[in-house]
Amino acid sequence: MAMENFKHFLVVLSVAAAAGLVSIIFVLRWVLHFREGLAWDGGPAEFNWHPVLIVIGFIFLQGTAIIVYRIPWTWHRSKLMMKFIHAGLNLLAFILAVISMVAVFDFHNAAKIPNMYSLHSWVGLAAVILYGLQLVLGVGMYLMPFTPASWRAAFMPLHVYGGLFLFTSVIAVALMGITEKLIFSLSNPKYKDSPPEAIFVNVLGLLLVVFGALILWIATRKSWKRPSEQILHTLHTDGGVEDSSNVGPALSELSDVPDEETCGDVRKRSCKLDDQPN
Repeated sequence: MAMENFKHFLVVLSVAAAAGLVSIIFVLRWVLHFREGLAWDGGPAEFNWHPVLIVIGFIFLQGTAIIVYRIPWTWHRSKLMMKFIHAGLNLLAFILAVISMVAVFDFHNAAKIPNMYSLHSWVGLAAVILYGLQLVLGVGMYLMPFTPASWRAAFMPLHVYGGLFLFTSVIAVALMGITEKLIFSLSNPKYKDSPPEAIFVNVLGLLLVVFGALILWIATRKSWKRPSEQILHTLHTDGGVEDSSNVGPALSELSDVPDEETCGDVRKRSCKLDDQPN
């Protein structure tokens, strides 16, 4: 299947993937080189699991889960398989986020530091709880065969909005967290004096913003949506591949309800193509 503006999509996807992977390298470099490394001993090295797992799971894996439907190389796969991949990535992201929270509480308790006193911790915990709720509702609505199609269609706008809202919130919370960590940790020289660690971690923050912005761009382009199963089946069985680049904008990649309006739009597009001179 072709996609409208495929080259544009490929560039944006490549830059997003690069920004996400470099962010992971940066956060590992931060804790291994500038901080105390990684361990599970109740000390600062255990706390360092928090930023690492948040960037890998709650940001990179969640971002990947959001756009997995839009990757055209997966369009020949069944919708059910893609649902399981989407849910699996989100579940893994949630597990890593919970482990990262355990690391923080464990470190705080061992060091006699109060828990849940900062805005970062308040919003972060709320994001984890809401993410778990989003995951449970998503599985119940879209992976349980007994869920009525009307419920799925009604819940879809909330599901999509909730996913994008949580993804954006997590990046905002991450920026709050790394700034808070630098302010507390850097004393000589201080954060305001822009030591190498501060500059390095600020660049990490910019990479997270770039990754988030590109994921949101991919997720909100109508022309990059996954065609419905009906259209995919028609194109493969009726030899409609030559018109496949025109079906992208019309269809939602998440809807489980037949979209008669969309199918009609595709038929109209086909008629227009037929009426054009060769």
